[in-house]
Amino acid sequence: MKISTKGRYGLRALIDLALNSSGNCVSLADISARQDLSLNYLESIFAYLKRSGLVLGVAGAQGGYILNRPAREIRLLDILTVLEGDMSVYDTIGEQTNFRSFLNRNVWDVIDRSVNDVLTQTTLEDILEEIGAQQASNDCSNL
Repeated sequence: MKISTKGRYGLRALIDLALNSSGNCVSLADISARQDLSLNYLESIFAYLKRSGLVLGVAGAQGGYILNRPAREIRLLDILTVLEGDMSVYDTIGEQTNFRSFLNRNVWDVIDRSVNDVLTQTTLEDILEEIGAQQASNDCSNL
């Protein structure tokens, strides 16, 4: 499994949104400038996020985007599933031989469970808290 630029950029953009919203809308132009991401690409990504209900778009001069739920309720799995689809490291297409079934159970399913556990147990709030801790220790002073 390799997370595409859509997934990586989408996660960066949502973290930026959560960091900089303070209850107000954040423009994609601002996220684009801070994260050095293409504005057109962000618009495409946010169309998916808006359709999924993770963000709300607000029109107007003071418009932009805001999280639709508190950061503590948005899991990384929610974000990446919207942007990437199934997060499994393998697919089940093809003939299921005994050897493939063995590998699926004993290797690929184990990896899938580990990835799923991390993505399910980690929320945007967890990421924000970690960024705050890193900034406090000056490890990420320019996030």
